[in-house]
Amino acid sequence: MFKNLNLGHMKRIGLTGGIGSGKSYVATILERMGFPVYYSDERAKQLANEHPEIQQGLIVLFGTSIYEEGELNRKLLAEHIFSNDQNRQKVNALIHPIVRADFTDWVNKQKADLVFNEAAILFETGASRQFDAMILVTAPEKDRIERVMLRENCTEEEVMSRIRKQWPDAEKRKLTPFVIENDGQMPLLKQIEAVLSDLV
Repeated sequence: MFKNLNLGHMKRIGLTGGIGSGKSYVATILERMGFPVYYSDERAKQLANEHPEIQQGLIVLFGTSIYEEGELNRKLLAEHIFSNDQNRQKVNALIHPIVRADFTDWVNKQKADLVFNEAAILFETGASRQFDAMILVTAPEKDRIERVMLRENCTEEEVMSRIRKQWPDAEKRKLTPFVIENDGQMPLLKQIEAVLSDLV
């Protein structure tokens, strides 16, 4: 419905939301509508296993045990970064520029008028400034906690500690007019279509 609009130039749209907000679900709906979506967090996981600069950097920071048979030990990495802000900043500084460059390469291969970058901390890292617009997906905290506990088989306390590491929705809402409420009340598709018509 929207993908053949002639905008004159491609717009890059950031799609973000706190952990468990449902932003990946919104991204899959956009894909079904025909829009290309770059999944930053998924791609970062792939690059952490494949990219020599990331591998070298993580080994320097945390020792060789951070990789097991060429695969990143995610549990160990999570322990290092969620318990230590400095570690988290160092890992972000290592990985984010490489993911951003990878996104630019990906964009250059796309033909659509709107392309989307789905990522958790676009506001927190300042990456939001590189987009033509930002969409924020929000959900009630209770729902977010339940989703993440189910998905990652972790405790409520572990989820809360990760939520606290991200900016609150109230802060992010001030930075974009495009908000999708994933609260089970308003149909998602209607909201997505309304945002898309504003973006074009």
